[in-house]
Parts: sequence; C-alpha cells; structure tokens
Amino acid sequence: MEGLRLAWGPVPPGRLARRGAAWALLQTLLVDAGAPEVVLTNPCPRCGGPHGPVQVHGAPWRAAVAYAGATAVVGILPRDAAAAFALDAEPLHDPVREAAGGAPGGLRRWVRAEASLKARGSGLRIDPASVDIVDLDDEHWVATIPGAPFAVRGRDVDGPPAVLVCAAAAWRAPSDGARW
Repeated sequence: MEGLRLAWGPVPPGRLARRGAAWALLQTLLVDAGAPEVVLTNPCPRCGGPHGPVQVHGAPWRAAVAYAGATAVVGILPRDAAAAFALDAEPLHDPVREAAGGAPGGLRRWVRAEASLKARGSGLRIDPASVDIVDLDDEHWVATIPGAPFAVRGRDVDGPPAVLVCAAAAWRAPSDGARW
C-alpha cells in the first residue's frame, strides 16, 4: 500500500491506558509525516461512544490501531489512497487461543479476514468465515465480503517479532485506480 507507515510498542493493561499508548504511537507517526497538529477521535458509527475506528482531523491521513496481546500496532495511510483503512494483528502463539482450538481457518486467514471486516466498517458483526480471500502473490490478497459493494485489498506487512500483521484498504469500487 503506497504510503503506508507502521509503528508498534508495548501497551499497559486497561482500556484507556492502552488507547493512550497507541494514540501516542500514532501521534509520533503523524508528526514524522509532517502533521504535528492533528486531533484523533474514535466515535463508534453505531452509538457514538469512544470505541470506533480512529479518525484523523487536520491532516490527509487515515489511521488504524490493532492490539496483539500487550503490543499495539498502529498505521497511517494517505487519505487519498483508499476510502477506508484498517489493521489487524495477532500474536503467533497465544495459549488461550490455542487451548480453544486455534483460529478458524488458520491464523493468517483470520487476521486477513478481520482486517478486511474492519476496513469495511462491520467488524465481527459479519462472520469472518464468510469472507472469501484470494491470494494475488506472496503478500497481497483480495477479500470479498458478503453484502459489500466493493472488494477489500490487503497486504501482509512486517510488524513486531512474533506478531502477524495485515493491512486492508477498501475503495468504493474495485476499479477506481487503487495503488499498490
């Protein structure tokens, strides 16, 4: 994804402390990208509460946050690169997940599906097993989500050690000149 920038770091326990640490990472990325005077918000599109996708006000960037255990992975993508942008991240080894039988369809498929659903704006309100994912090459893929009028393109990206990270971007229509 052209222009994608990522960062990651440890986060403390507790919802507000985790968000504060993740947003500090986002602020650093945005300052480095030449946007020091931004405001971050995350209103839920359904209820308005502060738990929705991160929005950047005051700069031409989209932002995303994902948590993998005690690690936050954050990213920014130029606003004109996609209509929506999301990340998902999962630790490669998670004793709780493994004791429950693992991720349905495998961890890579799960992380790709969840990133795609976040980019579509539905999150896990749609069953990740219903997402059709087709590999384009070793790191790029396309996801088709039931009921979505557009495809989601994704990329497996390098992240922190022992964490699988996928980025997904959605356009209004697959033929609108997406750049990779």
